[in-house]
Amino acid sequence: MLHTRLQHTQKPRCMYKGVRAFCEHTVDDTSSSFLWDSSLFPDGPVTVGMSLDIASIDTISEINMDYTATIFLRQRWTDERLVFEGNKSLSLDGRLVELLWVPDTFIVDSKKSFLHDITVENRLIRIFPNGTVLYALRITTTVACNMDLTKYPMDKQTCTLQLESWGYNINDVMFYWTRGNESVSGLDTLQLAQYTVEDHYTSVSEAVYETGNYPKLVFHFELKRSILYFILETYVPSSLLVVLSWVSFWISLSSVPARICIGVTTVLTMTTLMMGARTSLPNANCFIKAIDVYLGICFSFIFGALIEYAVAHFCTLTHADAHMLMYGHHMHDFDDEMNGIVTTISTHARAKRRKEPAAAPPPAPASLELTVSPSSPSGSEPKPEAPPPEPANWCLTALATVRKVLRSIYCCHVENPHHIDNYSRVTFPLSFVMVNLLYWTYYLYF
Repeated sequence: MLHTRLQHTQKPRCMYKGVRAFCEHTVDDTSSSFLWDSSLFPDGPVTVGMSLDIASIDTISEINMDYTATIFLRQRWTDERLVFEGNKSLSLDGRLVELLWVPDTFIVDSKKSFLHDITVENRLIRIFPNGTVLYALRITTTVACNMDLTKYPMDKQTCTLQLESWGYNINDVMFYWTRGNESVSGLDTLQLAQYTVEDHYTSVSEAVYETGNYPKLVFHFELKRSILYFILETYVPSSLLVVLSWVSFWISLSSVPARICIGVTTVLTMTTLMMGARTSLPNANCFIKAIDVYLGICFSFIFGALIEYAVAHFCTLTHADAHMLMYGHHMHDFDDEMNGIVTTISTHARAKRRKEPAAAPPPAPASLELTVSPSSPSGSEPKPEAPPPEPANWCLTALATVRKVLRSIYCCHVENPHHIDNYSRVTFPLSFVMVNLLYWTYYLYF
């Protein structure tokens, strides 16, 4: 520690004009001795008033959950040992701060801080005649800020800047804001990239640790994220991709390459958009963010449009096979009916010839003998032969029935598969509009 002993027999050596004036006013030539030790605490509890000037908030990181700001920290306290006669304040060089007692103030939750030193250390020391000391610093600090990203990017974040005393407890030092909520300035003219400062206020509290209670000042400021950037960057492209996937509903079902190309392209593009939206967010974050919900909704609609074509195309093929099977079944029935008609006509003709009186019946030709049924004992009543069963017709009929039932189940009783596209042209847009209304209502007003 630096000790300076001033006696009436020896004048102090002062290297700066301000210090020389300070020494001339504070040295009492009639006193026997005067002991000055910067490490000694002033008499009685010291009340320290603070004020802040926010010069800039450089970055606000959601990945690291912190913000970086440059501030001017001003501290005021009264040290009776520095009382001198006069009506003007004295401004001292910042390098003489080691000769004075200063509060051991530190920034809570600070990850990294530094004091600017270009061209010299940015310190200000000003002493008033009544012993009041003004000590100002220019600091750039990175402070942690716990963020709730559930409604990202429609979220509001409340960050704090906390000031505490490191070694002096509440019995030694008391902190207070010099002008209440007006002790912090600079936020009204602050321009941020993605945020606007909605509100800010100050509070006074105590920090309780195992070693005791320490004075604490807290500055709260509320940041609201600007959503316009995200609407243009994420929401509009994802919505347009959903609308693009609906174009396939107006393309013929027979145009397989065109519809598959639209479906796969929109799915891959949506996947890329989702990955790009997550790059600026913490990967280990357990929150389900609002933007994740919307991108998931859009991906579901795009994937649903691709599945819709797969179902419609499958129903088209099934519908065509069933028609071919039914056509073949009807042709077999028509052939059987024609065979029955021909058999009936020939039977009636033979019966008519038997009833006619035969005077000299000619010898039966061989062709007629061949038509007599061998099972008849007299050979006078031939029986027509029954058509052999056709098991193939029954298999085709059963197969057509099964496929028709499956087609009815899969296509929701749609007789014409082309109607699936007609229904999708209405249901998909209406569903997307309804989901959007629920989404924006919930995240903007709840």
